Amino acid sequence: MPDPPLHPATNQPVGPKDLAPIFPMELIRQEVTMEKLVPVPEEVRQIYQLYRPTPLFRAHRLEKALDTPAHIYYKYEGASPAGSHKLNTALAQAYYNQKEGVKMLVTETGAGQWGSALSMACSFFGLKCLVFMVRISYEQKPYRRVVMQMFGADVVSSPSKQTKMGRLFLQKDPQTHGSLGMAIAEAIEIAAQKEQAKYSLGSVLNHVLLHQTIIGQEVKKQMEKAGEYPDILIGCCGGGSNFAGFAYPFLADKLAGKKAKTTFIGVEPESCASMCKGQYRYDFGDTGKQTPLLKMETLGCEFVPPPIHAGGLRYHGIAPSMAFLHQKKLIEARCYPQLKIFKAALQFSRTEGIIVAPETAHAVKAVVDEALLAKKQGRKKVIVFNLSGHGFLDLKGYDDFIHDRLK
Repeated sequence: MPDPPLHPATNQPVGPKDLAPIFPMELIRQEVTMEKLVPVPEEVRQIYQLYRPTPLFRAHRLEKALDTPAHIYYKYEGASPAGSHKLNTALAQAYYNQKEGVKMLVTETGAGQWGSALSMACSFFGLKCLVFMVRISYEQKPYRRVVMQMFGADVVSSPSKQTKMGRLFLQKDPQTHGSLGMAIAEAIEIAAQKEQAKYSLGSVLNHVLLHQTIIGQEVKKQMEKAGEYPDILIGCCGGGSNFAGFAYPFLADKLAGKKAKTTFIGVEPESCASMCKGQYRYDFGDTGKQTPLLKMETLGCEFVPPPIHAGGLRYHGIAPSMAFLHQKKLIEARCYPQLKIFKAALQFSRTEGIIVAPETAHAVKAVVDEALLAKKQGRKKVIVFNLSGHGFLDLKGYDDFIHDRLK
């Protein structure tokens, strides 16, 4: 079992009362539940039917281009109205908050996929939404901000002068690109101050990963129809929600001894690789050191990543459950530099016709490597990856890559 979150003042495990100021009780319950199955509320299920189940495709053209015996499949979470997997938990979180009388949700976002999803979910359930968007992504991805505003959210570049934490970060470095840790600190500060407001997180925590397992549950049924079972499952990793939601239902099979040979690969940016390069220890989830202490693989809560285009992966830590599984060698970690992931993404778009988000491009790079390894070994491998979001609002990164402006 992973070690529990600790209260930073007492170093004792946190209880429901410690989390109640920022989370509704139902999400707190889900954070610690040991139940095998948690039902999806009917109100949430009805909205899921707008886009779920999302399609699973066989990447025939990519296989041909790579001349590989591998069978490559991808789960297309970019088919959601918000363009990524993030809507799966955003809808659930907005619903549970609304049911408990909350009027406003405050959050952070890196690339804007989470902010877009929560803005949409708040609009559906009649909640106000305030989003602190990491400064570099606020500048790189202006149309993500527009999407959030279209759904009624207020969007603030982080760090900002609207919070005590933001002013401290700006005083320390007025030119900072910002980080998810900074944006989380600002969001928590506002959520704790305002009445009938709560904080909402798009990754890392157990209840978020739980909501995302709908992805893997669908893939299991879809792969049954395809008559195959994955040898390798791959997903990009920032906080860990899309990889966990995709892989955990299959990992349960492995732990039960049903499919012992399946390999699980989480892929990170080389410049912000908490699993590949971080320390396994207790750390704060935010740069302002306001959150409970989480036992995770971390680069340090004050770490500010370089301004890569995969803004959703610029987080200093990883979900505690994923860090635990990585330490137990049940999942593997891999990291790549920015130029290599864009090169792989361009090859994918030119064969399969889908422009993937820069975050997802990390998974694509690992898929290409594994498919070429299968070719070298002359072995058929069934490779499945989570295409966690499309990149139609991330074209600045592709423009920089095509015109050789990436460092």
